[in-house]
Amino acid sequence: MSDLFRRNHRLPCVVPATNGLAESGPALPRREFLQSTGRSAAALAAGVGLVGSWPARVVSAGVSPAAAPESVVKVLFESLTPAQRESICFDWDYQDPSRGLLRTRVENNWHVTKPTINSDFFSNDQRRMIRDIFEGIIQPEWHARIDQQLQDDAGGFGNHQNIAIFGTPGDASFQFVMTGRHMTLRCDGNSAEHVAFGGPIFYGHAGQGFNEKPDHPGNVFWPQAIAANQVFGMLDGRQRAMALVPKRPRESDVGLRGPDGPFAGIPISELSADQQELVQKTLQVLLEPYRQSDRDEVAACLQSQGGLAACRMAFYQEGDLGDDQVWDNWRLEGPAFVWHFRGAPHVHVWVHVADNPTVKLN
Repeated sequence: MSDLFRRNHRLPCVVPATNGLAESGPALPRREFLQSTGRSAAALAAGVGLVGSWPARVVSAGVSPAAAPESVVKVLFESLTPAQRESICFDWDYQDPSRGLLRTRVENNWHVTKPTINSDFFSNDQRRMIRDIFEGIIQPEWHARIDQQLQDDAGGFGNHQNIAIFGTPGDASFQFVMTGRHMTLRCDGNSAEHVAFGGPIFYGHAGQGFNEKPDHPGNVFWPQAIAANQVFGMLDGRQRAMALVPKRPRESDVGLRGPDGPFAGIPISELSADQQELVQKTLQVLLEPYRQSDRDEVAACLQSQGGLAACRMAFYQEGDLGDDQVWDNWRLEGPAFVWHFRGAPHVHVWVHVADNPTVKLN
């Protein structure tokens, strides 16, 4: 292993033995991570239990099938050979020569590293652990739906997805990142300060082809737009004039703008109580796919910046498939909160949530 690689990656040459679980960084009030087998029942009750065949390496490390995915990331990291680490492990603040700070990068179709999950690069046990990390991030009732998206867009889980590990799991700062077409997911052990989800995330789906029909048949994320359009349906004429925006912004423009914006659309604070309640329900629909700890962190970040009352909601006339005024493109945005839904020609969703607006994308 070269000296240059060691300087860039901070990786130990010897894999340490482990008995039980190491601490994964300081806990913050807004997120709870399960770090011992004695809390397995609580983990299952919270809906974050992992399923499937549990590798012997994980069992011998003292990690239960109900452990938080961060715990499995640590065991996965310790199972990697030096050659594997050289390909997929990086220093926490590693700067890629052409892509910048690699840990915080987000795109609609990209590969953080070259090896695919289902390739011979990983052992069967390692592939099982990667799947279990994925299932720990996603709510159980959404596993089949995300698998459908991956089947439609990339030939199934693991075929075109890649992973990277930043930092050293068990230390104060580490993060597991999974990427591919229509996917950027993170599992960070609460290491990335000030942000929800460990940083910006992306999801999308081309349910029945690149150019979807107006009703988006088979698109697993279209119900999110239906929920948003129910909000629009409750607006009166004056409110609709405020909420409708002729041109949609560049979809990847999800940098945080701070309290002074500028923001497009209607202020949530100007909605009636029942309209605001429906916006809150829409947010809950957006958060449905993710584990409770991530939902809680989004709520805490949002609250720290004034809650939904400090946000605006915009519906974009551009890209209205079928010209049916069921708005395919819309955005919920606040000082440190962006949830951008692009529904034409198929679904792309960009998410960036923090507890202060100084957090940069890259």
